[in-house]
Amino acid sequence: MALPEDEEIIRLYAIESSRNEALGMLISKYQQRLYWHIRKIVIDHDDTDDVLQNTFIKIWKGLEHFKGDSALFTWLYRIATNEALGFLRKKQKENTQSIHPIEYQLSKSLESDQYFKGDEIQLKLQQAILTLPEKQRIVFNMRYYDELPYEQMSEILETSVGALKASYHHAAKKIEDFLTNSN
Repeated sequence: MALPEDEEIIRLYAIESSRNEALGMLISKYQQRLYWHIRKIVIDHDDTDDVLQNTFIKIWKGLEHFKGDSALFTWLYRIATNEALGFLRKKQKENTQSIHPIEYQLSKSLESDQYFKGDEIQLKLQQAILTLPEKQRIVFNMRYYDELPYEQMSEILETSVGALKASYHHAAKKIEDFLTNSN
């Protein structure tokens, strides 16, 4: 079955009697992509499920206000990114007893994650990514894994293309240094 066009989803959502159908189409089309985008930020599978659920609730509540100034995909990614970052900030605040930063906790979570199917090299890459500052980590993941063009990332993150290119370059260099020096 072909995935519906975004315009069709928005059109169906505008009709009150077909809103549930529109939401079902939206979830079918974007759930997996948003899951993996969030997962790369929060790392833990269960946390990702929670953030994804909150993301779809925000989308559901906000879709009637979607003006179409950007692509639907861009708008969804922005909401997912903000929800994931908000979740991490909240987790960091709640965990005031730990002397370790959230990235260390995420790295330990990754090591013990029963859903992580990567080999040792993939684990090292993920640990390297977790050493990056938050913005560089998100930019690297969106460019390297999601293969998003800088222009689309610019709309999602509301940052200039030049700044994103610089962030990606610095992130790639730091990851390379981490992988080179960790052997």
